[in-house]
Amino acid sequence: MERLSEQFNIAMFGIYRRAKDEADYPANIFLKMLSDKGGLVTAKYLINSPKPSDGYTALYERNRLDLTVEAEVVENKKWHALFTENEIQRARDRLKQYRYKPKEN
Repeated sequence: MERLSEQFNIAMFGIYRRAKDEADYPANIFLKMLSDKGGLVTAKYLINSPKPSDGYTALYERNRLDLTVEAEVVENKKWHALFTENEIQRARDRLKQYRYKPKEN
């Protein structure tokens, strides 16, 4: 499980880089959270937050919800072992609320 958590951490930094490069969104707060707390703690915090983060909203406005933590968690079943069923459902519900259809693999 530790190896999977490390892989997830790398994936989270990948989301940061892609948002900056592909969506012209410098997610500085997200980067600080990743650097301070790591990918898994950051993802759980964002998913369990009662409202979407400013970064989520910024990516929504850019039509790039595919670059959100929620999409990464829902679309990649390999990460599901790191989250509770409730957290995965919360992420799925948030995406659905914003009319994003996950590409589950």
